[in-house]
Amino acid sequence: MTARNNDKFEIRGINHLALVCRDMKKTVDFYTGVLGMPLTKTINLPDGMGQHFFFDIGNGDSLAFFWFPNAPDSVPGVTHAESLVGKGSITSAHASMNHVAFDVPEDRIEEYQQRLEAAGVECTMVVNHDDSETQASPTITPTTFIRSVYFKDPDGILLEFAAWTRELDERDVNAEPIAAD
Repeated sequence: MTARNNDKFEIRGINHLALVCRDMKKTVDFYTGVLGMPLTKTINLPDGMGQHFFFDIGNGDSLAFFWFPNAPDSVPGVTHAESLVGKGSITSAHASMNHVAFDVPEDRIEEYQQRLEAAGVECTMVVNHDDSETQASPTITPTTFIRSVYFKDPDGILLEFAAWTRELDERDVNAEPIAAD
């Protein structure tokens, strides 16, 4: 994917995205053991407030998790998407984090879907997102722009392996934003 120029700020990517988990041990086991992401920094927060751990997700970017001993329970459909794509509602509340998409090589997307299944992770088949009426096709079409596999982490956070299939251009920016009343 070709970078587009930002003339206001020199933003070089995601430094880290910080999420909240229920069990840091299960989170570490999943992200390092299943997804292979190296743990790069661990912090015990002061005064027993919890923990903050960082995982390397490639390109110098990190995914981080907080664990707070007194955090309220998550609410599927509010704090995060309730279902996998194609298996129910993916709606979540305003200001929630809907899902995290990890960039993967296009030629390995089927392999990665099979590896997730072999690890016992429930996931979707490969979804070919395109510009058709349903916005997805079982096969790659001339308008397919990204291929995805969706799955969840131990806390129900919706994750995606995503692979761009073509360069996006001005034709891909064709919807007017809707203003809330």
